[in-house]
Amino acid sequence: MSQAQDDGQKTLTVTGSVQSDVLIPQEDSKIGTGEYSDWGLTNTYVDVNVMSKYDDNDYFDAGARLEYLQHPLPGFDKKFKGWGLGNAYVRFHMKKFEVTAGNFYEQFGSGFILRTYEERSLGIDNSLLGGRVTVMPVDGVTIKALSGKQRNYWSYNDALISGADVEIGLDRLIRPLGESGTYLTLGASFVNKHDGDEVIMSDVNHRLNLPRNVNAFDVRARLQKGGLNLLAEYAQKTQDPVYDKLYPYIYRKGYVAMLSGSYSKRGMSLLLQAKRSDNMAFKSRRTLDEGALTSSFINHLPAFTLDHTYALAALYPYATNANGEWAYQAELGYNFRKNTLLGGKYGTKVKLNYSHVHGINRTDRDGGVPGSDGYGSSFWKWGDGMYYQDLDVQVEKKLSRQFKLNLMYMNQFYNQTVVEGHGGMIHSDIFVAEGKYQFNRKLTLRGEAQYLSTDHESGDWMFGLLELSILPRFMVTVSDMYGRPDIDGAYQDKEHYYSGYVTYTNGGHRLQLGYGRTRAGYNCSGGVCRYVPASKGVTVSYNYNF
Repeated sequence: MSQAQDDGQKTLTVTGSVQSDVLIPQEDSKIGTGEYSDWGLTNTYVDVNVMSKYDDNDYFDAGARLEYLQHPLPGFDKKFKGWGLGNAYVRFHMKKFEVTAGNFYEQFGSGFILRTYEERSLGIDNSLLGGRVTVMPVDGVTIKALSGKQRNYWSYNDALISGADVEIGLDRLIRPLGESGTYLTLGASFVNKHDGDEVIMSDVNHRLNLPRNVNAFDVRARLQKGGLNLLAEYAQKTQDPVYDKLYPYIYRKGYVAMLSGSYSKRGMSLLLQAKRSDNMAFKSRRTLDEGALTSSFINHLPAFTLDHTYALAALYPYATNANGEWAYQAELGYNFRKNTLLGGKYGTKVKLNYSHVHGINRTDRDGGVPGSDGYGSSFWKWGDGMYYQDLDVQVEKKLSRQFKLNLMYMNQFYNQTVVEGHGGMIHSDIFVAEGKYQFNRKLTLRGEAQYLSTDHESGDWMFGLLELSILPRFMVTVSDMYGRPDIDGAYQDKEHYYSGYVTYTNGGHRLQLGYGRTRAGYNCSGGVCRYVPASKGVTVSYNYNF
């Protein structure tokens, strides 16, 4: 970061970042890497932002991002390939007014009808190119209006996305609410997708009459009082025929409803939430397109499942089913205090989580063919079987000043046919033990031992890891995952997925060198997933923030 100031107290600040991930690949038929035409593959991003600031309320900023994916990493090929200016914007902000032009990201509410964001690990950047205005006319009221076209890799989809959102903090407008510690926020959103006409046939003789405008709205209310937090949200969209493997180009409306409640106090937390979605895939591109699988989604539906960080717990992650699902999640956390029977000398933390996702009830109408309503659905009924379920218990226990132990058990059901299109139901039991020993202020050793047991043909898996941290500069990590690779839907003999990394950090610089194998599978975040093919080779990762 660099900063300059003139005599008028105006400051000019330049910030940015560099991220470059490189793979020098090696072919390995045992794990199914395939063949490589390039000796090196890389995803590289350079961001630069400039801000001219007059005071805390008035500033002007602009930024741009250069992306180089001419030889992209495995799983980022085809439409990812290319290089150029992927993002550029200018923004002017005053006390109660803000205007943005160029590429921008936005989310209305929970994202049910609009969420644009960047997630590089998933290859997602579905920003809008256009303009946005934000106004705060009075304290507690925020109004947004926007319009733009959505990025689809190196191009932009034809549909024009426009919308508006208002949030009202009643506790800011009604003084007794705020004085009593009761916080109540109401919100409403509207999004319009305006698209051109296309020739799409329902059969050899009939062409679909496509709606030029698809409208979606969202209403929500959030109440917070002390440790209690409640959220209710409902969204709906009009007829929106788009390509789908199960029900292509149907004219059924879309719906999603969610209730979420949490409560916390010293040493205890509780979360309960439920969601029902039905035909709520909202895309800026109608026809079949590989990019439409991720980048062309206008909205986002949270998965209501944990994003696990342990390797085997994340081996079979769940991807939200945009066609429709019932999803439930419950989580209880409790801290047993120090110097009690279960707390011991240093206390004990226990967390219990349960997630369940089930299909919705469907009754086909007119065979579910293009041009029909597709199906009918009773709101409260289940159907289509279980998509996913996990029950996990985690215990975190400090045994001495130097040593801390984490234990986890997870019982998981993963409907591979629903999520991936093959394989049936995988039922597994997963055991994890993680220990961390701090020798002194600079030297810490962390280890993981994990085991996944299943009767499914995918077979059992084992994973081990050792990580040595030498503050403030170095970290050395070695790991091995052992199990049966899946190559083109067929399970092979067991293989080792070994890896080793050395990481160096100095100020804003971070450099990592590694070598090893990567298992083919799905990388997920928040219910959005991308398939990552198997790979092997030398890796170099460099990050710099300035």
